[in-house]
Order: sequence, then C-alpha cells, then structure tokens
Amino acid sequence: MFDTLLFGVLPYVAMFTFFLVTIQRYRQRSFSYSSLSSQFLENRRHFWSLVPFHYGILVVLAGHILAFLFPRELLAFNSRPLRLYILETAALTGGLMTLVGLTAAVVRRWTTAKIRTVTTVSDWLVYALLMLQVTNGVYIAVAHPWGSSWFAASVSPYLWSLARLTPDITTIAPLPWGVKLHIVNAYLLIGFFPFTRLVHVLVIPNVYLWRKPQVVRWPGRNRPYPAV
Repeated sequence: MFDTLLFGVLPYVAMFTFFLVTIQRYRQRSFSYSSLSSQFLENRRHFWSLVPFHYGILVVLAGHILAFLFPRELLAFNSRPLRLYILETAALTGGLMTLVGLTAAVVRRWTTAKIRTVTTVSDWLVYALLMLQVTNGVYIAVAHPWGSSWFAASVSPYLWSLARLTPDITTIAPLPWGVKLHIVNAYLLIGFFPFTRLVHVLVIPNVYLWRKPQVVRWPGRNRPYPAV
C-alpha cells in the first residue's frame, strides 16, 4: 500500500500540480517567469557554480530521457562492455559536475550577504530538494552501477505505465531504497517546481538566442560598449 501511494498516486498528484500551477502562474504573473538572477550582485563565484551545474544537469537529464524513450535501443547499445563503460563514466561525470556546481551555488548564497538577503524560503527548499536528488543520484551511480541498463529494464516500463494511465509498480518494487528515494524526490521536485524560480527553464529558448545584436550605451560615456 505504501509503494502504491508513493509510486502510483504521488506521480499524478505531482504532475497535476505542475501543470495547473504552471499555467495559472503564467497567465496571472507571466513576468515572474524569471530566474531572478543575482549575477549583478556577485559574478565570479556565480560563474564557477552555474556553469558546471548547468552542463552537468543537461548530461544527466539527457541520459534519463534517452533511457525512457529508447530503452531497447539503449540495452542493445550497452551490450558491448566498452560502450557501457563510456556511458556510465559520462553519466557519473555529469552527476559530479552537477553536485560541485550546486554545492558552490549554495555556499555562494549562504556566504554572500547581499545574495542571502534576496534568497527566499522557497529558494532554500528547492536547493535542499536538488541537493538530495543530486547527492542521491551520485550515490546510486557508485553503489548500484550500470544504471543505464537497469533503468531501461526496470524504471522505464514503470514510467511508460504511468504515461498509459495504468500504473504498474511491479518492476520497481524490488529496487533498493536509494533508487526509490530518488524517484519519490523527483516527484516532489516536479510538484514544487511551479512555485519556484526554476520555471524560467520553461521559457527558453527565447528571443535572445536569435535577435540582432544591440548596442548598450551608459550615461556619461562617449563610446559604446561592444554589441551584445
């Protein structure tokens, strides 16, 4: 019964909350769809925390999405040990980059007075959820290796059963507690997502990627800065 609630009911509650609040927030407070960047308050540590975090999380998410969409093809790809080693190494590297970047971001927010002042309770909550998720993911990669294969064989069928509205938890019921925690925490992140500044990922790519360069002039200066 406990597994049914966590893996059969919670996913739909999280997704319903995600879509409902996301749409409502965009319709009522569209200008709140921003990362509320603190880069102008402090930039050096901002760079060294956000860059590894973003590149690492992109690698990790890409791996999860591929395992979900193409489980059979991934299992066939992993049938060669060398390719499996390369894939697992890339995934672990991405996880470690994400962890390093996230840790640096948390330290930056806590130790920089100006940034700590503008940090809300929801920011700290989402940092806690992200830290738990990333740390647990690195632990799983080390303690339960070959995750790309067992994800495709066990977790992917379960996720597809959720998509078909016929949840089947038989494939994930035997999984270790660390993996189950990773799944449950992912649902909590999805449900909490529309209440945080993370919504900015839903409005990219944006016009900044294809607009023409603009010249920025500052008052009191005779020449413009380079086009941006």
